[in-house]
Amino acid sequence: MALALDGKKAVVEEVAPYAAKAHSAVAAEYRGLTVADLTALRTVARETGVYLRVVKNTLAKRAVAGTQFECMQDKMVGPLILAFSMEDPGSAGRLINDFAKKNDKLVAKIVSIDGSAYDGSELARLASLPTRDQGISLIMALMLAPVEKLARTLLALKELRDSGEAEPAVSEASTESEAEGSADTEATED
Repeated sequence: MALALDGKKAVVEEVAPYAAKAHSAVAAEYRGLTVADLTALRTVARETGVYLRVVKNTLAKRAVAGTQFECMQDKMVGPLILAFSMEDPGSAGRLINDFAKKNDKLVAKIVSIDGSAYDGSELARLASLPTRDQGISLIMALMLAPVEKLARTLLALKELRDSGEAEPAVSEASTESEAEGSADTEATED
């Protein structure tokens, strides 16, 4: 059933704010999915912070106009469902990727992030982006690693000093460096 002009404007006005605030977007062809499949997909989308909407392509093109997803307009062909990541960049990718593994009728056609549109084959890369919490934990691990290494090194030095093995190692190293220094001096004198 065709929408009246007011209905079309309402759809564009509904989708446009989500497109303006989203971190990434995925457009997937849903041809052949049952109503139960789409309902299950929408339920998971709500739980994961993804805005999911089936929109006619002409209306979708108007909704993404002036946003970072404007690059998707030329590739919007066929029956598409739009997924916008509202919480973290990879959430829409993970949603579509996970659902497509269980149901081969959902096929990613366009993946967009940071103003660039990519082929649907890039979906796995978008889906592999860490969540906000995972990103924070990765950064914290990187910041903590040098401190831990320093602490382990200092502890090992303390253990060596306490056992009395550190002094012979230092004297052997100084003897070797003195021998190398005298060999260098002799080589420069020739």
